[in-house]
Amino acid sequence: MTVTGAAPPDVPRSALADTVLDRLTTAYAAAADPARAAAMGAYMKDVTPFLGIPTPARRALSRTVLAGIARPDEADCTAVALRCWALPEREYHYFAVDFLRRHAARCSPGFLPVTRYLVTTVPWWDTVDLLAAHVVGALVAAAPELTADMDVWITDDDLWVARTALLHQLRYKERTDAERLFAYCLCQSGHPDFFIRKAIGWALREYAKTDPGAVRDLLTRERGRFAPLTVREALKNIGA
Repeated sequence: MTVTGAAPPDVPRSALADTVLDRLTTAYAAAADPARAAAMGAYMKDVTPFLGIPTPARRALSRTVLAGIARPDEADCTAVALRCWALPEREYHYFAVDFLRRHAARCSPGFLPVTRYLVTTVPWWDTVDLLAAHVVGALVAAAPELTADMDVWITDDDLWVARTALLHQLRYKERTDAERLFAYCLCQSGHPDFFIRKAIGWALREYAKTDPGAVRDLLTRERGRFAPLTVREALKNIGA
């Protein structure tokens, strides 16, 4: 298992989290499938162990776990996320991501350090990308002052932090700050890692659904600065 990142933030007391974690660990453990778990772990490069619960079954179990649970506040979201992240199996991390996606609007700008911890601890695309687009993106949209943090994240040495900055506007469509998006893409255009190069292309491809001309102009102007993988990814919607 790959574990990076700083020490976890403090876990607040939360009766809601107590109930959720008790139900969750009971339900998920009962549904574990060791044979499937091995295959799932191998597919995800053994970043973490798995319980072996396929996505449809996991989501059905999660609905049962959350039945009758009150709407959480920010402390509840923090407690659920951090306590899930402390468990080794990836399905618990998926539960936390889904929970935060559902309740991101309940969280203030002060929740951003929690998301950074989640992004940098046992990081892989399966959790990072959803946190970037659905949680960090939602926080920044609700509190534009957090764009200053994204301006710092894009230059971070941790590639998952930089990838999060690249992808946080993924769902913004016409609300996208194109100038900032393009600046971020150019900032990381020389990065050697596949996951950054892919993220640049993905971010540009998604924005091309809103303004294909702007993306085409950028690639025409700066094509030599981007890796071929990035260009291929970016042009999927608009052609060469």
